[in-house]
Amino acid sequence: MVYYEIKKVFSRMSSRIALTLLLVTLAVTCWFAVMGVYYVNENGDEEKGITAIHKLREQKKEWAGLLTEERIAEVISENARINATAQAKSEDFQENDIAYSKKQGFDDIRRLLVYSYGDFNNYDYYLPDRLSPDDAGMFYPNRILHLEEWLRGDAKDLFTEREKQFLIEKYKGLETPLVYDYMEGWLQASQYAPTVIMITVLLLGFLTANIFSGEFQTKADAVFFSSYHGRKKAITAKIKAGFWITTGIYWIVMLLYSAVVLGILGTDGASCPIQAVPGGWKSFYSVTNLQQYLLVLAGGYIGSLFLMFLTMLISAKVRLAVVAVTVPFIMIFLPSFLSTDRIAGLLPDQLLQMNMVIRQFNLYELGEKVLGAAPILPILYTVLTLVMIPVLYQIYRRAQLR
Repeated sequence: MVYYEIKKVFSRMSSRIALTLLLVTLAVTCWFAVMGVYYVNENGDEEKGITAIHKLREQKKEWAGLLTEERIAEVISENARINATAQAKSEDFQENDIAYSKKQGFDDIRRLLVYSYGDFNNYDYYLPDRLSPDDAGMFYPNRILHLEEWLRGDAKDLFTEREKQFLIEKYKGLETPLVYDYMEGWLQASQYAPTVIMITVLLLGFLTANIFSGEFQTKADAVFFSSYHGRKKAITAKIKAGFWITTGIYWIVMLLYSAVVLGILGTDGASCPIQAVPGGWKSFYSVTNLQQYLLVLAGGYIGSLFLMFLTMLISAKVRLAVVAVTVPFIMIFLPSFLSTDRIAGLLPDQLLQMNMVIRQFNLYELGEKVLGAAPILPILYTVLTLVMIPVLYQIYRRAQLR
């Protein structure tokens, strides 16, 4: 029966077209993720492709290792040395690009200096050019000092005292010195994964919306509910079909995406903390690039299941696929128009972009315990999904013929 329900979904021409569009979109996203990595050669020209990726990897590997005070001082000195060259001082953009080609190996670390030595919410790209090697000792203390200043100033009314103390303790608990390595594979995979996940969810909503409304639309509901297993095993088969369609398509798409992007860009830097790259410097979560990506995949899967079962529940209730198919659209795009308060931080669309969740300061107090959104979201929506299953079963089982 489960096989029959799955076959019904994929036998429709519209479903096949939708799957084809998904594969095309997947290919395009993989292309953007891979081509988003570039290398600037000694002539100041930008290169892309496999060869360019290998060249960039070699340059960044020269700076791999612990970001100790000595290494930070070395980066500051090398940055100053290159700034003193004729190419860096030239007003010719091509000459400037030649100077940049000598910096790109430590460019990630240079940008970390911007965050460490600059104000908490200001970004001054040229700040590292004003540093001296003697400033290297403040690289890690600055991270905590700037957080404390921010909590006393601009964010003084955003958090409770307990939440402020939680953030400070998390910052102090980060293991230092950080480990740095070439990690473009994980950065690009995490950056574009939410796009792939959201598109996949929209497609799944289109495929599953008709599972529970199909019999009503084809006027076969009288036959379905009057059959021997119509109000029992047949309903269970529909629920299982929705589960397996969601699970199968999600993991096939995401594993293909991961294999292409990580296969081309590499898996180096899997064990590096996310704070070792500019985008993760402020995060209070102590996770590695690999752990972050696994969290992105797991969050996307849980979010997909929740939204698909919600879609099927609406479909069973209103008996119209055209209404149910709008559920994923609404749940993904509507929060964008809401204020970025703590309630918005727990909406299901957040599960589809966990790489952004671990960079945000959404905190929640449960009794005397303070938690970030990242550990709450998967648990919350796993429970809600499990609750929806029996509700969906009962709604369809008690459906009345019209």
